[in-house]
Amino acid sequence: MVKFNDIQLQEFNRLVNRYPEGKQKSALLPVLHLAQDSFGGWLSSETMDYVAELLHIEPIEVYEVATFYSMYNLKPVGKYLFEVCQTGPCMLNGSDSIIDYIKEKLNIKAGETTADGMFTLKTVECLGACGYAPMMQMGKTYREHLTKEKVDAIIDECRRNAAVNN
Repeated sequence: MVKFNDIQLQEFNRLVNRYPEGKQKSALLPVLHLAQDSFGGWLSSETMDYVAELLHIEPIEVYEVATFYSMYNLKPVGKYLFEVCQTGPCMLNGSDSIIDYIKEKLNIKAGETTADGMFTLKTVECLGACGYAPMMQMGKTYREHLTKEKVDAIIDECRRNAAVNN
């Protein structure tokens, strides 16, 4: 059963209390981030139902939001999530070839995770960094002006970090 621990529940209450009484649904986006961070980096149906229960809203209201925004993962993701922008400015600067290169290098398609659970490739809409195209978000950081060489270095960096943290 999915349930916030005491610290997570305290953060949930802090988020909800930022909004006026009766407007707890306004906390949905940050609460979904909290849930995703708390329960393995993705939002299961059980997790979304739990969020709906906590916010006193219908589960469909949570599903509508979680399926609309690319920042929410609806299935398990790897330790490193590569979210590559695929909108106009990034495409004009080669994001398609970067996406193809990552697919080939990691032997996965967009939306898939490597067999070792290390990497997930996700294509997303505009990340708001058009001047740095092609680019991707990896966790809370942007990786910009991507080239095949930069992608290789990022993958190597992730593997080194994973080896150190194991």
